[in-house]
Amino acid sequence: MKISAAIITLNEADQIEACLASLDFCDEWVVVDSCSNDQTQALALKAGARVIEQPFLGHVKQKQLAVDACQNDWVLCLDADERISPELKASILALKQNGQPERTGYQMNRLSFHLGRWIRHGGWYPDRGIRLFNRQRGKWAGYDPHDKVEIEGEAGFLAGDIRHYVFDSLSDNVKTNDFYSGIMAKDLALAGKHPSLLKLLFKPPWKFVECYLIKAGFLDGMPGFIIAVGAAYSIFLKFAKLWEHGLKKD
Repeated sequence: MKISAAIITLNEADQIEACLASLDFCDEWVVVDSCSNDQTQALALKAGARVIEQPFLGHVKQKQLAVDACQNDWVLCLDADERISPELKASILALKQNGQPERTGYQMNRLSFHLGRWIRHGGWYPDRGIRLFNRQRGKWAGYDPHDKVEIEGEAGFLAGDIRHYVFDSLSDNVKTNDFYSGIMAKDLALAGKHPSLLKLLFKPPWKFVECYLIKAGFLDGMPGFIIAVGAAYSIFLKFAKLWEHGLKKD
């Protein structure tokens, strides 16, 4: 069983070396880069990856392009700000050494580091998804930015975490929320959804309650509170931008 690693990047010079180092057990490394203007491509090439430059097509299409470019049937997909933990590496190696896997894809947990600590509550963990799969029987699907891997049959599970170094700072978090809320608002508009004052009033505070109380974000201390407020603000932005989209259309 040979495994190709597939990674998409944009200006990830600070991350790509550590990401690729955690994938040292793979047989091939494919990096699809969205025309970075830093040293991402050079560092990836130096680490032994094959680099393909491709202007960004959207999350689903870009990740599928990386998968399609791989030479092996089994593909492990990571983002540049993610690392394979030692425990997860051991699980993948055991699967690799056993020969032909029983499943066509495998789920794994993702643990995110933000504001000085690993976040285990508030809906951030286990953040489970399929990342290792047979590309002949699976593909990237979903909608931007909520992409996911779909496979034929039932997925297996591998112990260990993908370690996710999600934001450089709180400012980076705010910028990301602004960016993705715009994508989601656009998708809602294209789907024919209309803005609602009731949603704008009630969905943001409900998101805070969900993250901070129902999903126990308070157990993560001050970071848990900040994350819950940020999640509520992101929902507010999504529906406010949907309203703004209608205003521009008029």
